[in-house]
Amino acid sequence: MFEPLTERADEARRLFSYAGAWAPPPSKGEVAWGAFVGQEADRKLIGALLLERKGAAGILYGPVVVHTRGASSDPLEIAARLLAALVAQATGSGVETLFARPQGLDRVWVRFGFIPVPEADLPQAFKGRPGTGLFAWRGGTALWSTRKRQTENDPLTPPSPPQGARELG
Repeated sequence: MFEPLTERADEARRLFSYAGAWAPPPSKGEVAWGAFVGQEADRKLIGALLLERKGAAGILYGPVVVHTRGASSDPLEIAARLLAALVAQATGSGVETLFARPQGLDRVWVRFGFIPVPEADLPQAFKGRPGTGLFAWRGGTALWSTRKRQTENDPLTPPSPPQGARELG
């Protein structure tokens, strides 16, 4: 069973701690999803994924999945299903760009349209987080550009030719 975690994601943080994975400090607007096995009385959290959000961007932590007897899927598939649930919730709430550390889960990230990007593309709000390598997802596509869109007010954009003028070349 997959569901959002409440109570500021304390359950997810306990699982991250158990697995020795770093989790960000609690923050307003964070999102967490968990994977459970068992019935209500003996339900056990076996996987979690956290999202730290700043405006329209977010950085994912995890997924952390603990191999457990009774889980009907393999850990990699559980990680993918957690990611699918969280991406759907995040984009529904206005997140446009997601970042993640690879953690050896390249197959999962690529399946969802994440692509490797340079560390320089990480927003300042997320700099200094542990981990190496960086994947990013933008608007559900793997299209990515570090170039900023040029606008009329951009001093580096050449001015448009006067109306009626012909371009040389």
